Amino acid sequence: MLRKRGSLIVCGTLVFVSWNAILVLLLWGRAPSGQPGEPSREQRGLAKEPAADVLADVLRMADTFEAELEMQKEILLQIQDHRSLWELPNKKGRKVVPRQPVIPILVIACNRVTVKRCLDKLLEYRPSAELYPIIVSQDCGHAETAEVIGSYGSQVTHLKQPDLSDIAVRPEHKKFQGYYKISRHYHWALNQVFKSLSHSSVVIVEDDLEVAPDFFEYFRALHPLLKSDPSLWCVSAWNDNGRDGYVDPGKADLLYRTDFFPGLGWMLLRELWEELEPKWPASFWDDWMRQPEQRRGRACIRPEISRTLTFGRRGVSLGQFYDKYLRYIKLNSEFVPFTKSDLSYLKEETYREKFEKEVYSAPVVTYEDVKQGHLSGAGPFRLQYSSKDSFKVMAKNLGIMEDLKSGVPRSGYRGVVSFMSRGRRVFLAPPPGWTHYDPTWS
Repeated sequence: MLRKRGSLIVCGTLVFVSWNAILVLLLWGRAPSGQPGEPSREQRGLAKEPAADVLADVLRMADTFEAELEMQKEILLQIQDHRSLWELPNKKGRKVVPRQPVIPILVIACNRVTVKRCLDKLLEYRPSAELYPIIVSQDCGHAETAEVIGSYGSQVTHLKQPDLSDIAVRPEHKKFQGYYKISRHYHWALNQVFKSLSHSSVVIVEDDLEVAPDFFEYFRALHPLLKSDPSLWCVSAWNDNGRDGYVDPGKADLLYRTDFFPGLGWMLLRELWEELEPKWPASFWDDWMRQPEQRRGRACIRPEISRTLTFGRRGVSLGQFYDKYLRYIKLNSEFVPFTKSDLSYLKEETYREKFEKEVYSAPVVTYEDVKQGHLSGAGPFRLQYSSKDSFKVMAKNLGIMEDLKSGVPRSGYRGVVSFMSRGRRVFLAPPPGWTHYDPTWS
């Protein structure tokens, strides 16, 4: 409906401009005005105008015509700028807001009938079916899951990955067959979104994720920043260290840049897919994304409090990290109006300067002080590590995720991991003067 309405407006505008141009030409084609009944120059026997006079008239006409076209062009631009004022209300009486980018939600599904929990929350919180079409891409050919997805009818688009065959792998990778199929499915599904359906962005969730009330608001607000800041390559709804007690419950609006690719509810643009698609890996796509060759120094945006929660203990990872970390992730319950917020502080230069100043002006404390709760003052505090082993030991004993991918700690930015400990902000940070990650730290 929006496309038809927009086309009518543009067509009407073009007719308007064309008619005025024709009118000008007709007026120029008429004889010079005189008194009614006055004989023409030829009838009065007057000599023809000299060639110079004719040329001068032509030039004046050309100048007038050019001025008229410029005026019509200005009118057209004004019409385009004010199109939103002319949109008609829809059947429910609400004004349709034009020109907002469509951000589809791609649900990666397989054989979990509990995809219903994911879809129910998406549909409950979705503010607009037109702006957030839900596309469920199903692998595995699981009939019961397909039946659940089909029960939503036209509320979702149900795609089925056609290649369900096993993938030839090295004998030692036979137990990882599931990871190969997931990577193949992602490749196929993202091609459907960007190439077949011609979308310009997408938010990917998996069938075991529940979303927060402001999930759509979060991605809508950050979409312009992702498009305009080349130092970013994704927006994620997930905080790897977002367990209850490790985040500030009063900072639901707090956002970070992170060098770690979080996944678990994330947005990318078509331009990034065009970069990654030709070299997409056969397996372990998420760890592949975390390699320096793919990240290329770019960061993602992530929240203090997660906007997704995973409820899928069973899967190809066999519940890795689930019982210790993932089941305790705090899901945001407060709606934050991000689209009304100034998010310019997340731009690279502004953010880096402020973040580093906050981290390295914080007083240094010892591991024992943090572990035993012997911190005096409101904080924040800085806990310094100097090696891979010291990071891993402190992270593990303080209850944050200790694994590194290509040298980057989970949720880290410039080597710094921010978390709460007994109500105080702690930065687990490298020494001042940090310059780069060491990919051997894994």
